[in-house]
Amino acid sequence: MKHIVIIGGGIAGMQCAVELSSLGISATVIEKEHATGGKLASWHRLFPSFTPAEDVLGELRLKFAKAANISLRCGVTATEITPRKVTLSTGDELECDAVVLATGFTLFDARIKEEYGYGIYDNVVTSADLEDMFNRGEIVLKNGNKPRRIALLHCVGSRDEKVCQRHCSKVCCVTGVKQAIELKEMFPTADVFNFYMDIRMFGPGYEEMYREAQVKHNVHFVRGRISEVSPTIDGRLQLKAEDTLTGRPLKMSVDMLVLLVGMRANEENAELAARYGLQCQESGFMKPQDNFMHNVESNVEGIFYAGTITSPKSVGETLNEATTVALRIKDWLQKQ
Repeated sequence: MKHIVIIGGGIAGMQCAVELSSLGISATVIEKEHATGGKLASWHRLFPSFTPAEDVLGELRLKFAKAANISLRCGVTATEITPRKVTLSTGDELECDAVVLATGFTLFDARIKEEYGYGIYDNVVTSADLEDMFNRGEIVLKNGNKPRRIALLHCVGSRDEKVCQRHCSKVCCVTGVKQAIELKEMFPTADVFNFYMDIRMFGPGYEEMYREAQVKHNVHFVRGRISEVSPTIDGRLQLKAEDTLTGRPLKMSVDMLVLLVGMRANEENAELAARYGLQCQESGFMKPQDNFMHNVESNVEGIFYAGTITSPKSVGETLNEATTVALRIKDWLQKQ
């Protein structure tokens, strides 16, 4: 039986393994953490349907557990990679017929944008922090009160020349809309503002959710980027921005600021490229052969890509691409 090593036990790696199993191909999944699921494991609800993330991950984990000829190695990393053999940090060597890199992305570190006060001022959180709060079912300020005015800032660590992150992270806009609706559901009388450069609602149901946020939930959208955040004497946060639609400067005091952090490429990508003859894009994400017919294949024969290792993607796109990788591997193996 043919054997594939998949590096990364997030949803892309898991889905790829499940699909390979259904095609009669065995797979070993290597995951550096001690559990599968990747970043989806810490998410609350998914846009645009507000489906609980656990429903999706739970179904995928069940399929993964039931699939034949899948083995899982958690808490280990791959130290050497070739299309025919992968060496683990334990010293074990896994013979294989191909390798799938499904190592995902890194969330932008909001502390780099010091002007927003993350890690400095109370009640400045990231979109990932907010998902953790949703999962706990409680959002309170440092003083124990409930927020009455909340601002969400788009494109933190995306489309930003100053931090060398020129790419669009694709899902931040829709995440901001989803989170704004969830905040309004928790705090119906609160004022919720989205500060944005451009709203990019690219997927099915996204534009409808954007309209629902405005019409049904009275979420406010301000076209303009916040330039500065500072604490006020009463423990709130003062925002300085410009409303670019009116051309007027704007000052606003809020109880909580949510920074919608984008996806950035893993730092290890550059090392992968240098060591194994792979290629990176300008954004730092791995570069496939092309964006059309060979979008899940690397430039090295026998090494494939799945998920956000090549670009920002939604959960649905990631799962679909992982299925494509399995089918492409089957075709490739038959030609060998």
